[in-house]
Amino acid sequence: MWCRQLVPFLALLSPALAGVQELWWNVTYVQNANPDGLFERRVIGVNGTWPPPPIEVSTTDSLLVHVTNSVDTPATLHHHGMTFNSTSWMDGAMGVSQCGIPMGQTFDYVVPINTSGQVGTYWAHGHAKGIYVDGLRTPLLLHSSNETYGADYDAEYTILLSDWYHQEQPVLLESFISIANPGGAEPIPDSALVYFSTNGSYLPPITGSHPSPVTSAVGFNENATLPFEPGKTYRLRIINMGAFAGFYFWIDGHEMRIIEADGTDTQEQPADVLNLAVAQRYSVLVTARNDTSSNWAIHANMDTSMFDRVPSTLNPNITSTITYSASSSVTNLTTVSSYNLVNDTSLVPVVVIPAPNPTSTLDLVFNFETMNDGTNHAFINNLVYNPPLVPAIISALTLGDNATSQVAYGPYSFVYNYGDVIDMVVMNADTGKHPFHLHGYKMQIVNTATDYSSDDPSLNPPLVEGQANPMRRDTVMIPGGGSVTLRVVADNPGAWFFHCHIEWHLESGLAVQFIIAPLQIQEQAQGRVPSFLYEQCATLGSPSAGNAAGHASPTDLSGLPLGPWFQKLGWLAKGIWAMTGCVLTAFLGMLTVTWYATMGGVITEEEIEEAVRKRIEEKERKGKFFGLFKKKN
Repeated sequence: MWCRQLVPFLALLSPALAGVQELWWNVTYVQNANPDGLFERRVIGVNGTWPPPPIEVSTTDSLLVHVTNSVDTPATLHHHGMTFNSTSWMDGAMGVSQCGIPMGQTFDYVVPINTSGQVGTYWAHGHAKGIYVDGLRTPLLLHSSNETYGADYDAEYTILLSDWYHQEQPVLLESFISIANPGGAEPIPDSALVYFSTNGSYLPPITGSHPSPVTSAVGFNENATLPFEPGKTYRLRIINMGAFAGFYFWIDGHEMRIIEADGTDTQEQPADVLNLAVAQRYSVLVTARNDTSSNWAIHANMDTSMFDRVPSTLNPNITSTITYSASSSVTNLTTVSSYNLVNDTSLVPVVVIPAPNPTSTLDLVFNFETMNDGTNHAFINNLVYNPPLVPAIISALTLGDNATSQVAYGPYSFVYNYGDVIDMVVMNADTGKHPFHLHGYKMQIVNTATDYSSDDPSLNPPLVEGQANPMRRDTVMIPGGGSVTLRVVADNPGAWFFHCHIEWHLESGLAVQFIIAPLQIQEQAQGRVPSFLYEQCATLGSPSAGNAAGHASPTDLSGLPLGPWFQKLGWLAKGIWAMTGCVLTAFLGMLTVTWYATMGGVITEEEIEEAVRKRIEEKERKGKFFGLFKKKN
């Protein structure tokens, strides 16, 4: 067993024999977790505890994580933002870089941090059918002895934000992709969480609080606090590890200065409020006040603009505190009426990397629609992504010369040569904001449009070449109705996922995959690919060679999962039944209103009218009305 683990690891070490940080993680269920204090539920943790332990690594080391799966569904671990230096079979994306870890087996993830040149704030999470939504997620910090701003702060904390659900992800997913939900309303979180870590450990709850026993070692929300000392400067690393909701983050009585975004050090820039989409990270410098007469509120407000509704039971605005003195009261200033946000394009990286001229352009248009089976799905260029039977990296490794065939990887795939410079023009035909993440790369943001269909250059400006130092991120927000042009230099051979990081949208098909330099993948993989990559596919009953459908031919894709498809010639049976259910629900609602009024309620005709109007406006705002109509410009 140890030899099996050691051989592929040694092959990745640099000649200087870098140090190794080695972790043993047993992915387990943890019963009765209750971080929000509202509901006990089963979660997915590590070694019988939750939340999983924070990971902090020196940039001179490699990270080796032995992940054993003890839950009853295939698992993986993805180190979000890591480039993996042409070893994308370690990327942890099920269906793209591996088949998944079967129950009772182990996958040894080698993350060659010492040769990646990466530093900053990242995170690790499960990447197998939404497993991270149920708790398999943790911060991943890369520390360098010569950090850009290392001399500018005295201490640091990591602030972890996430939405939180009381039901488990498979149950929510089944109701989301269902003929009973033809409009595609995403599961609405039951609450939100904020908690803190430092030096590889979570901060405990405030003294005198009474948290639930299973999670009593960690402070959450109002039971969590950051201890500040007057006059000191702190680096705060903020990570959105949620599944759906973005966050607006700020601190009362303190100024923030951005110094990092998604692992890219930036020139210092002041910020009143941070807007963190799912999977995005920022580091800010905050200088403590010079008095201890008051403690101060930390605010994390969920962005509810994509929620179909905000239930009365949901508090979308959570708070924690900065504590100067245990005896001082907390100052919580009036809630802001609008957010003054920082634009990605205004951030300037410290390290200058000019944008090379593109050699090709790829247009990617995405939206949502009710399909011919009555369910609502996402699609890119009119195609719903379905995981292939054979992960793309295994196809690239086993197809020989045929690995250069784009057809072999399925219709949602794009093959590029080493050194190609690709402009991905990602166009959002939906009205909601969507965070897109590219595995294995940072993307240069070279152009943005607030309305990609407009002829007005103020809304849809032309791309201007010659940008000296565009911002680089691994997760980029695509505005509703707008577009972002992302430039990528294809210099990291591998099979890489590009997807919306809202988990419900990924599961409904909002993804494509890129295969970069497949023949170079084969050359670089010689003697470095662990045998368990293929063996675990066989254990799961999946083919471990061939094209996306498991065939030796690059063109025979028989048996490949595809669809669902757009409706043709009107509604089909499942769609009709789905709409019938919605109409029946509306009819029963009207009967309820009538009964309520008849039995002496005080609801008025104007109130009914107002409620109906608001519901219609919500659907128009989202650009969806059961997938039938779209608002015209």
